[in-house]
Amino acid sequence: MRLNPAVILESVITCPLCGHKEMETMPTNACQWFYDCKACNELLKPKPGDCCVFCSYGTVPCPSIQEEKHSCCSR
Repeated sequence: MRLNPAVILESVITCPLCGHKEMETMPTNACQWFYDCKACNELLKPKPGDCCVFCSYGTVPCPSIQEEKHSCCSR
């Protein structure tokens, strides 16, 4: 995937269970379907209708959504 320079690759994921926030770098070649909270070890999965954990729990949606390339997404 060739990224637009305006695409943001950093997102802060917030755990819905314990509220822990963690800055993460998003993958550019696939959606991330699972994320382990570093504080409580909760396994996060996307909410229904979202393609990845960054779209569900992050401050910035994944690169595919940002570029409106939905090869991995049905959003």
